[in-house]
Amino acid sequence: MLAGSFKPIPHIVQQHAEEAAILHDVRSAQVTAPHVKLHHLRRIDDRIAAHLDGLAVAGEYGTSVCEMALESPGNGEVFAATVRAIEEKDEPRLNKLFALVQAVPESKDGLASAFSWVSAQFLQGTAVKLLTSTDPFRQQIGISACVMHRVDPGAILTQLVAHPDQPLRARALQAAGELGRRDLRSVCENYLAEKDVNCRFWAAWSAVLLGNRRNALDLLKTFSSLTNPFQEEALQLVLKVLPSSDAHTLLKTLAQAADQYRYLIRGVGIVGDPYYVPWLIKQMDDPKLARLAGESFSLITGLDLAYLDLERDAPEGIELGPNDDPEDDNVAMDEDDNLPWPDPIKIQAWWDANSSTFLNGERYLMGARVTREHCVQVLKDGYQRQRLAAAQYLCLLEPGTQLFPIGAPA
Repeated sequence: MLAGSFKPIPHIVQQHAEEAAILHDVRSAQVTAPHVKLHHLRRIDDRIAAHLDGLAVAGEYGTSVCEMALESPGNGEVFAATVRAIEEKDEPRLNKLFALVQAVPESKDGLASAFSWVSAQFLQGTAVKLLTSTDPFRQQIGISACVMHRVDPGAILTQLVAHPDQPLRARALQAAGELGRRDLRSVCENYLAEKDVNCRFWAAWSAVLLGNRRNALDLLKTFSSLTNPFQEEALQLVLKVLPSSDAHTLLKTLAQAADQYRYLIRGVGIVGDPYYVPWLIKQMDDPKLARLAGESFSLITGLDLAYLDLERDAPEGIELGPNDDPEDDNVAMDEDDNLPWPDPIKIQAWWDANSSTFLNGERYLMGARVTREHCVQVLKDGYQRQRLAAAQYLCLLEPGTQLFPIGAPA
């Protein structure tokens, strides 16, 4: 049925707009969740697509409902409105959305994800306008769209990695690694001493993805061992590259600081050496660390603790997240929410029976040595955090490979 050939039902169209916004926000959390696989993303993607189709069928009325929702502009509301503007090639509305997001920066992710969501056919012409704009923010969004669609901007990216605007330059340097631009490795290396920390980090991160195993790797080691906004990102990459002895030294550094203990447990899983498995099993006795230790154990061995009945009930009386007590000031979310509670007794029994199939000093990902074929399989079957590890390994195994976007529509 063509838009405009019927009279929209207001409350149905309103529901489409509300559900599209809500589901977008749910999906944003699921992209990095430890319990979500590709087929889970597919389910929510199908629901989002259905609601967006409902808005498209409603035509101008659907677009107006999306615009009214922008009175309270969250990421979901901006996402739905931007998808409509892109698909309608409505440049004036798109300009208004860019102005809105620059006034309300916390809704930026909704705008960026809309450009990642729409099919490439709707970006023809639009993406080029963004990349060649005189507005650095629009150029950032253009780069992000290209990365998610795995489209190389070519000479434009070569220019933007040297742009005087620091946030844009940092995004371009990051994109150089994500898009496998080996020709830009030397440019990234030139920014390893950059004053701006964002540019410095992403230059090092991309240079390592593109094959640097010297000064860029040394800089990432510094980021990974000290508390800073990039520590998690740095650890994820550094510990996949370092030889076993160097990785062990870095883990020992983390072990010396109490506030780094969670990074230590996560890092052990990234290193993938079965030598650490007995230590991980011991950490499962601590309720504050048990689920994280279980995740690292699974990253090494490939075991799905819930599926194999290697989990237990949560300990009685433990509260690790916000509760209903209005007097309690703790509003921090439980970092390990949705991870299974490992049963250390069952897991120890499994390890006693199966440890001989693993070799200490080797690097394992999901129960197998790291190979291209195995990483592709993990991309198909793994949970989102495991899929990220596999995507990075594919780049590290063959520098110049584009980083697979695990957050792309399923």
